[in-house]
Amino acid sequence: MIDLYTDSSPNGFKATIALEELALPYRLHHVRIGAGEHRRPDFLALNPHGRIPVITDDETGITLFESAAILLYLAEKTGRLLPAPAAARWEAIKWLQFHASSVGPIIGQRVHFERFAGTRIPAAVERYQRLTEDVFGVLDQRLADHAYLAGDDYSIADIAHFGWTHIARIIDFDFSRHRHLSAWHERVAARPAVRKGVTLPAPATDA
Repeated sequence: MIDLYTDSSPNGFKATIALEELALPYRLHHVRIGAGEHRRPDFLALNPHGRIPVITDDETGITLFESAAILLYLAEKTGRLLPAPAAARWEAIKWLQFHASSVGPIIGQRVHFERFAGTRIPAAVERYQRLTEDVFGVLDQRLADHAYLAGDDYSIADIAHFGWTHIARIIDFDFSRHRHLSAWHERVAARPAVRKGVTLPAPATDA
C-alpha cells in the first residue's frame, strides 16, 4: 500500500492525479501547510525539506519526495504513463524535467511575487511574468504538432505540467492566447482521474 502525504497545491495534485490515473490503492494523509504541519518532526522524518508531496510504499520500503521522482516511480511501478518506445519515453522524461527545472519554479516565483510577497517588487513581477510567457510559448509550440507532450500518448509529463496550468487558471494567469496549450489543458482537465485528483485532499482555491 502507498501512503501519500500531501496538501492542495500544484505539486500535490501531480501525485493525486497519477495515483487516480493508475488506480493504485493508497492512503491519503492531509498535511496542512497553512497550519504548519509540514514542519512537524514526523513529517520532516519523511522529507527533511518539509515539502509535499511524499509517498511511502510499504511493498518496496521506498520513501520518495519531489513530485517528478514520485511520478517516475509510479510510472515504473505500474508500467504505465511512460511510453514504451525509447524515443517517446525520453520525450516524456525530457518534458518532465523541463517542468521540474523551469516551468514549476518559474510559475511558483511568479505566484510568490504577485500574490504573497510582503512588498511588491515591480521588476521581479515583470521578470516572472515574462518568463512565464516564455515557457507557455515553448509548451504551445510543442503542442501545436503533438496531442501530448511525449507525442501521441498521455504521460507523466502531462500530469506534471497540468498541476501548474490548473493553478494558473484558478489565479488568473491567463494563457488563453496560447491556443494549443489551452486546448491541451482542456483535454487533460476532462479526464475523470484528473477531475478527481484536483479535489484531493481538498480543491485549491488559491496558490
